[in-house]
Amino acid sequence: RRVRGERRMAQCIPGLNPPKTLNSKVSSITQSFPSLSSSCKTIPSTSLSKKFPSISVSVTSSQQQQPPSLEALTSSDRRDEVLGAIRSSLSNCLSETNLHLTVPGLKSKTRGKVRDIYDGGDYLVLVTTDRQSAFDRILASIPFKGQVLNETSLWWFNKIRHITPNAVVSAPDKNVTIARKCSVFPVEFVVRGYVTGSTDTSLWTVYKKGVRNYCGNVLPDGLVKNQNLAANILTPTTKAADHDVPVTPDEIVKRGLMTQADYDEASRKALSLFEYG
Repeated sequence: RRVRGERRMAQCIPGLNPPKTLNSKVSSITQSFPSLSSSCKTIPSTSLSKKFPSISVSVTSSQQQQPPSLEALTSSDRRDEVLGAIRSSLSNCLSETNLHLTVPGLKSKTRGKVRDIYDGGDYLVLVTTDRQSAFDRILASIPFKGQVLNETSLWWFNKIRHITPNAVVSAPDKNVTIARKCSVFPVEFVVRGYVTGSTDTSLWTVYKKGVRNYCGNVLPDGLVKNQNLAANILTPTTKAADHDVPVTPDEIVKRGLMTQADYDEASRKALSLFEYG
């Protein structure tokens, strides 16, 4: 349904969103992600074609002429045509996938708030859906949101590879990333540059309650909402059943979530990424 919707929209507005063409006979689903670091090489196409033969797509060549921007189209005499095509796609959302039922080689499915993740042995197939998540719940689905999120992630993975390698292997579809399976630390590295936020774990929420030592960071009195911090700080969290739990660096090491050396390296890279972006 999603592909048909993209094709309809592309036909209405030539060049705005080139249609994807499913092709079950293509020998490989991989389109190498450009400029990957040497530590993250592309899987040989023959091995991937055996594992994931049914979700092949043709990818528009980067050598082709770039389509006009949405801003350019909506400010031209094609405005009504563009907005009409967008309205006709509002019900065309990728909200659920079940590739493990149809694609040989995919062992299981894990459903996250936004991504559907399929186990392919040494690799994971991550499908970024159009589900919109906020405050630990799914609110709705937004057309093409998954495509934008997936392609934005790929752009950043490519942009920051000089800071740290990543697990990306290929991107065979606008909503799909194939990644090398990694061992994951059960810690989320949250870097903050401002005293702001509205969630239970945000810096302003805890600060206005009187907390002055948050995740190992000593905070002075007198800070105001949205104030820029003197230096960026790291406020790591770990996962409970359905929410994030703030944790200090000492607790991370004492609980065996990470070694001190691993924490030091990860925190250094997290701060470097935040400063770069």
